[in-house]
Amino acid sequence: MKANAAQIRAALGKPDPNVRLFLLHGPDAAGAADLAALLGRAMGVDVERIDLDGTSLRSDAARLADEAASLSLFGGARFIRVSGAGEESHDAMAALLDAERAGNPVVALAPSAKTTGKLVKLAIAHPRAMAFACYPPEGNNAERMVADIAAQIGLRPAAGIARRIAEAAANDRAVATRELEKIALYLDAAPDRPHDLDDAALDAVGADLAEAELGGVVEALLRGEPGLAGTEMAVLDHAGGSPIPWLRAAQRRLVQLAEMRATVDGGEPIDRVMERNRIHFSAKDATAAALRRWTATMLVTALDRVRAAERAVTASGNAGPVLAQEVVTTLARKVQRRG
Repeated sequence: MKANAAQIRAALGKPDPNVRLFLLHGPDAAGAADLAALLGRAMGVDVERIDLDGTSLRSDAARLADEAASLSLFGGARFIRVSGAGEESHDAMAALLDAERAGNPVVALAPSAKTTGKLVKLAIAHPRAMAFACYPPEGNNAERMVADIAAQIGLRPAAGIARRIAEAAANDRAVATRELEKIALYLDAAPDRPHDLDDAALDAVGADLAEAELGGVVEALLRGEPGLAGTEMAVLDHAGGSPIPWLRAAQRRLVQLAEMRATVDGGEPIDRVMERNRIHFSAKDATAAALRRWTATMLVTALDRVRAAERAVTASGNAGPVLAQEVVTTLARKVQRRG
């Protein structure tokens, strides 16, 4: 079954024994993890969680069905959480859904699975599965997400604060949650002692990552300056920020350039392309230089690498910012060598 947001939250919050698999796919890994946590909370504080990953299921397709049919060692509730699931997990998921019995629900996080792939199609078509596509919230939905998280930890954001935090976190749930938790600690706020959150408190904690700061990494990448990119990333890392905001800032810029590059390749002058895309006068020189320096193939390759870095950073058991820094540095070096 293909579920909407309300259906998947309701199903995970009150699991139906007839549903064996909850497949959470799409690029919003933080949102998927938040949804997966609903299942654990719904099954009680003493629930036993079994953690598997896509790699282990590829080498042992029967293991998932076996775990789903097994009794807990402690006699209580039990569920299975699969991280990093992809097309290699298809056979294991199929075996689970077609097994004679299961008993323990499975929630699978599949950030790299495509909606057109066989894994997602399996979950949508099967009556014992639910599939939900997780995408980063935008606009009002992003503000609502921040407001909901704030309310859960005892913060009452003033007008405009939720939007400011959402923008600073690049609409990333995990980043926004960490910032709000930091603010709650600063204000001594909690669900039983809520506190107002205004601009002064936000400024004091320093949650707002300015676009200019994020842009330093992005522009160093586009100019092919690995040394400067490394310095900019080190500054942001030292400040305790996640690489997700600047990875997404890089993605937005690469997508914009790829679209413009395609128009330029079609024969339209760079100046006219920039005018049509309403590039601010202060950014015209840098944008024109990037369009001359980067080919369409380079932009597509870079975008794929940066998106892969984001997925890797949000996956469990990863090397954190090092992964993102390595990708940006490598890409900047390639641009530098090209001249």
